[in-house]
Parts: sequence; structure tokens; C-alpha cells
Amino acid sequence: MPDTNRSTEEQLNASRSFVFTSESVTEGHPDKIADQISDAILDAILSKEAELESKGYVAPNGVPAKLENARCACETLVTTGSIIVSGEIRTEAYIDVQAIARDVVRRIGYDRAKFGFDCETCGVINMIHEQSPDIAQGVDESYDVQAGRTTDPLDLIGAGDQGMMFGYASNETPTLMPMPHYLASRLAERLAAVRHDGTLPYLRPDGKTQVTVRYEDGRPVAVETIVISTQHAPEIELMDYIKSDLKAHVIAPVMHEAGVDWDDAELYVNPTGRFVVGGPMGDTGLTGRKIIVDTYGGYGRHGGGAFSGKDCTKVDRSAAYAARWVAKNVVAAGLADRCEVELAYAIGVAHPLSIMVDTFGTAKVDEQVIENAVKTVFDLRPGAIIRDLDLRRPIYEKTAAYGHFGREDADFTWERCDRVDELRSACGLA
Repeated sequence: MPDTNRSTEEQLNASRSFVFTSESVTEGHPDKIADQISDAILDAILSKEAELESKGYVAPNGVPAKLENARCACETLVTTGSIIVSGEIRTEAYIDVQAIARDVVRRIGYDRAKFGFDCETCGVINMIHEQSPDIAQGVDESYDVQAGRTTDPLDLIGAGDQGMMFGYASNETPTLMPMPHYLASRLAERLAAVRHDGTLPYLRPDGKTQVTVRYEDGRPVAVETIVISTQHAPEIELMDYIKSDLKAHVIAPVMHEAGVDWDDAELYVNPTGRFVVGGPMGDTGLTGRKIIVDTYGGYGRHGGGAFSGKDCTKVDRSAAYAARWVAKNVVAAGLADRCEVELAYAIGVAHPLSIMVDTFGTAKVDEQVIENAVKTVFDLRPGAIIRDLDLRRPIYEKTAAYGHFGREDADFTWERCDRVDELRSACGLA
């Protein structure tokens, strides 16, 4: 019987042999369309607010435009022929929500009716309203600042919500991500790439990938199963034809680059036998419904808060990025083979309520020493996270597909291993 007092990760590590499965989805999956629209709206707000601030714009109420005053919590629903955008936003900038939504759908590739969704003819309904002042007052001026307990500028911003956020890292891949999720994400990314570049022109935007990896003594040794479901043109009826193309142009390049053994892997391609109706015509999409795809594929824990459409004062996003940053630096510093970090916040309060570090028995120094080092090296107040990770930039639309973590992109500042030396020094190591 499983030990219910131990985490899934600890139970897996205690086993000498096990398999673990993770999935990903392409940018044309309905939920991901919704995520990308929400983040494109956030990017537009950040760009326009920065422009207004640089020009010295003053609002009719006499308040100067400041990028740091912008707030966004944008939710999108996509379904057959329609896009509905809602949420709470505070901005002095004008953004064309309809144009932004259509541009996202166009870039993804739903640009003609025969694909089941058309960026030009779909309806776009804007139901955005202003952020609640009850929330805004605690974010603009934290609990401690309002109480007169501090004048530190980094204490000014209170957490945009309560809750807990997790970050995870493992040394089983070069990007310090769990192997199953890393492979599933790269397969989904590659599936879109061969569609966009014309290598496999019969593919359509919607798709899902899934990878099962066998572990021995806690290390990934082989890929056991690969599942790819991809939307395709109706005239392509032979699944063996698609399977052969995907093996050659999608699976082989990804596995070769990862240096992973997949020779004996069982492969399923479009197991139902047909996938023509897809995207918003085949399923309704919602912002924030792929939170495990966005993070660690189920290998690390998740606090439950989605990322897309939320500005950096929302700790659901910024603190989850910070927790990944911390965990990745701990592993990169050689302090542990695996690391999970939990942060907890109260709405309107600047300092985290708790910081937890778990290395699942893989620590090279005492775990409490690592946790103390983390508290010394990293400032995890929202204001400090925003400053250190430079989060008030229009970088978010590209985070909304193929994972927020494990991406080799300079804009993903939370992926930097820039505190390794400080952590090692704080742990008493050279």
C-alpha cells in the first residue's frame, strides 16, 4: 500500500524502477489559444503604459501614467466561432482587444473557415472591467506600509493574492526540468514548427503530446511510450502516413537532441483514427486550464493558481517564477539533485508568510542550511521579485505555449543560474 504520509515524489524516489508520464499541448489547443490571447492583452497594456509614461502622459484625473500602476487579470474563453475576453484591468492605455485577439488566432494558424475557426470572421466580445479598489489598495500600498511599520520601497507592493506557489528543478536534463515534461513540451513545439515551416503542410494547429519515461534508481533511462494527437487536413486518411512523417520530422529530431533512447518506445499517433475537427470548434478553451502543462508536467507540486493574463503583482505568477528561479539555482549550485520550493503569501502583505525547501533526500549539505541560504540570498517580496526578474516587460505571450519553465530564452529571467556562487558561499562551500 502507498504511504499516504509521503509525497508522490518521495515514493517514486524510494522505488528502484518506475515510469512517469507527462503531457503537453500545441499553441492551437483551445486552452492555449485562450492563454495566448490573455497574455497578448497583458503585453499590449505593458507596452502602451511604458509608452505613455515615457511621454509624460497625465490622465484626466491628474494622475501621471506609470507602468507600475497597470494591473491585469484577463480571462479568455474560446468556442465555436467566438472569443469572449473578460477580467479586471487597470490602465490608462487604450488597447484594441478585438484586434489583439484576432492577431493571436492568425499567428497560430486559424486563418480560414475550413480549419474550423477563422480569425477574420469569429466574433470577439469584450467584457473587461476595472480592477476592484479593495484589491488595488493592498497591492498599491502593502499592509505594513499602511500601518506605518516600514518605509522601504520594496515593502510598498503587497502580494496581489493569498496562496502558495511551488518551484521545482531536477538535474536529469540540461535545463534542469523533469525529463517527461521536457520531452513532451519539445515534441509539441516541434509539431507546430513543422506545420509553420511547411515541412508537413497537412497538419492543423491543434495537437497534444504525451511521453512516458522509465526511471531506474531515480534516473531516466528510456522512453517507453509516446502519444501524439494532431489535427490534420480531411483528405489525409492514412494514419500510418502521418505516423511515418511524425517519426521522421518530429520525434527523431527531438529525441536525438535530448540524447534519449526511444528505439523500443511504443508509439501512438491519433489513436482514434481521425482528428480533423479541432481547435475551438472541437472543444471550448479557457485561460488557466493547462496549469500542469505550464509547469512541470505533474512531477512537481502546484499551488493551483494559473499564470496567463496576470500582471507581475499577482504572486500566482511572479512568485511561481521566483520559486523556479530559487530551485534551479539550488540544483545548479550542486546543493541537491532535486529541489522544490514553496512560497506562501497573504494578499496585501509584502513578505512571504513561509519559505520551504525540499530536496527529497538528495541534498549534498544539510537541508536546513540550504533553506537558510535561500532566505539570505533571495529577496522574495513581490517588489524585489519584479525588480530582480525584470517582470514589467511585454514578454508574456510567448510564455503561454510550450511551458513557462525549461525554455532557453533570455527573456525568461527566472531560468538564470545567477545566484549559484552566493548560495554555495552561504552554505559554507567554496
